[in-house]
Amino acid sequence: MTFNDLKVMPAILKALSKENYATPTPIQEKAIPAVLAGKDLLGCAQTGTGKTAAFAVPIIQLLSTHQGDAQGSAQGNPRGPRRIRSLILTPTRELALQISDNIRAYSQFTRMRNVAIVGGVSQQMQERSLQQGADIVIATPGRLLDLMNQKHVDLRHVEIVVLDEADRMLDMGFIHDVKKIISQAPTKRQTLLFSATMPPAIAQMAAQMLNNPVKVEITPASTTVERIEQSIYLIDKGNKQKQLNLLLQNKSIVSALVFTRTKHGADRVARDLNKANITAQAIHGNKSQNARQAALSNFKNGQTRVLVATDIAARGIDIEELSHVINFNLPNIPETYVHRIGRTGRAGLSGVAISFCEIEEIPYLKDIEKLIGKTIPEVKDHPYPMLVTTPPSKAEAAQAEAARREASRMSRSRASAVGSKPAQAKANPAPTPKSRPKPKSNWHSHGRGRALGR
Repeated sequence: MTFNDLKVMPAILKALSKENYATPTPIQEKAIPAVLAGKDLLGCAQTGTGKTAAFAVPIIQLLSTHQGDAQGSAQGNPRGPRRIRSLILTPTRELALQISDNIRAYSQFTRMRNVAIVGGVSQQMQERSLQQGADIVIATPGRLLDLMNQKHVDLRHVEIVVLDEADRMLDMGFIHDVKKIISQAPTKRQTLLFSATMPPAIAQMAAQMLNNPVKVEITPASTTVERIEQSIYLIDKGNKQKQLNLLLQNKSIVSALVFTRTKHGADRVARDLNKANITAQAIHGNKSQNARQAALSNFKNGQTRVLVATDIAARGIDIEELSHVINFNLPNIPETYVHRIGRTGRAGLSGVAISFCEIEEIPYLKDIEKLIGKTIPEVKDHPYPMLVTTPPSKAEAAQAEAARREASRMSRSRASAVGSKPAQAKANPAPTPKSRPKPKSNWHSHGRGRALGR
């Protein structure tokens, strides 16, 4: 099977060849003909199956075949402004930008133009891009809704809507915004919905939005990719960082994506790795878009060996030849584990997934093993075996958390005091009998100080 067999147009075939796409993946084989036929689609596929090309390639082709007619203005000018004719909604900035890059690559020999609308970057730049016109808009729900409310986005001419990673948008609380956005698009349209899992809320939404859809299911989320070598370390919470540092002394771990439960945890793990001379950067929602993109770029080009991420920040990150995924914290949702480890072992390559499990995470481990239908092999020969075998009571856990927060507050207070005293003393010297403060009468100097931003 080739892309030519799928009746992909020559301009896109040329682009795919240039991007080294040889043969279509299973989801591309099934989805591309259905979308080209104008059918709605319900795709159940996890990250790494090639689903972006599965919807992007046919969308580019469909829009290209009648591009001239659709670009005309109300007066029938074929050179009029471009209208938004396809809308792709995604849960995260990284995924939106990645899809935008892919569409740009697939459409490089066509006249298609796409724009990514995401938070964390200048809204004015996005407004200008929309004014210049775009055939395809790839957006996160929050920023798109903001621009719609400000009348910068017109969805009345949308022909094809894509909801990508719908389950993650549900997890992140975007479904209400998604429904509000979709209500502004024409009811007569083609709709494609992709989700790694199919919880009742997504199944219900699919039933409401899709019209007699073609259903495509590739590598269900409950099935772990067999070529990924999995292992688990039962280890006390306080020894996880030591074990991580020890593992990463092994130079055969060329690149590792480390998952933590919290943003602060990601920062702490990255900081401690750098102290151990292991190059690492953290990526999470509190980082600016530029910082996140820089960290991802450094990781992809090998300048940074370890990327430490939260689940939301890592969603949509596509890294070729990633050798290891390490779960510093086990996720409390078993499907999330499958998403995480599925980032290694792509494109026919082998991969390694290593997980740390503390006593409080044992129930998460059992849920994961139940979902994937196998027991994850335990690594017992390591210097930090689990010693705490009884989970703390609720009262003990609350007391420990309160102590941690108080220690963190005291640490911030000390840092603030150390940082502010010298500046305070310099700015407000204590008056002495011989040196009184000068009266505030020199308006020239004060005005100049303000003008210079002092």
